[in-house]
Amino acid sequence: MMLSSVVGPIALGTHRRKSYISLNLESEALPPLPEIKSADLRKQIFTHRSVHARPTAIFEDSPDDPSPDNEALEHLGDSVLNMVVTSLLQEVYPYLRVGPSTKIRSLVVGNYTLATITRVYRLNDRIRSHPAQEIALRASSNIQADVFEAYVGGLFKDRGLEVVKAWLHPLFRPYIVEAYRVVRIEHGLSPDPEPQPPRLRAGDSPSSAPSRLSPSIGHLSLFNQYLQQKNMVVEWVYTDSAGEGTKTTPIWIVRAMVDEQCFGRGRGNTKKAAKNEAAKEGLRKMGVYVPQPSNPQTV
Repeated sequence: MMLSSVVGPIALGTHRRKSYISLNLESEALPPLPEIKSADLRKQIFTHRSVHARPTAIFEDSPDDPSPDNEALEHLGDSVLNMVVTSLLQEVYPYLRVGPSTKIRSLVVGNYTLATITRVYRLNDRIRSHPAQEIALRASSNIQADVFEAYVGGLFKDRGLEVVKAWLHPLFRPYIVEAYRVVRIEHGLSPDPEPQPPRLRAGDSPSSAPSRLSPSIGHLSLFNQYLQQKNMVVEWVYTDSAGEGTKTTPIWIVRAMVDEQCFGRGRGNTKKAAKNEAAKEGLRKMGVYVPQPSNPQTV
């Protein structure tokens, strides 16, 4: 089951003065955790350096006595994870510039996200550490994130990049989509871009392009019109927005539910503005193109 079909609303917050995103995860909704076939790698992935207390100032291990902890796998997994997420980000949003792309990736692969996923998979329960530090290390978000990266590194060494991608793509796609919306807001843009008309190919006539709808019609009213034509009923479900906005400028978060399916989500300073954003997404889901108003020409 794809994670995006069952996750709850996203939250944006700060953790140690850094932004983070959070999805309401359920263990049965996650992509299955790929098996590490090598017993040695499985053991190494979950072995914290406190178990063997190797000196940290050594430049290089002996070939006959490599370090048994997970730091090398964590280092490898960090690089693999960044590469896979960057590639997926370019696949989902191929025209995104490098600056916003870097911000989105930072949200997606941040320690808060990785630690949350680790806990849902219960990987933290398998951490091996010095008995005196076991409780504290298993509860540490940084250590939990490190274990996830070590698992990615171990899986890459054990079964290759394609297996890693088959696991991480469905896992992180919902995070990429929501982080994209968050970073757009940070840039002073609406959460979702206005749909653009498809470019005409050579030999196409203007009449073959989709008909444009009047930009003067609001997304909300147009959305309601289309639903009425199809004998569909929409239910507007408002989500808790605690911690967002202020008393004088609240933030409303709403979902447009049609036949128990979410057709769109929106947020705004008023209920109508939030519903309009959700309606915009709903129109796209129904294949309706609404162009941006063009600037009036000077005569």
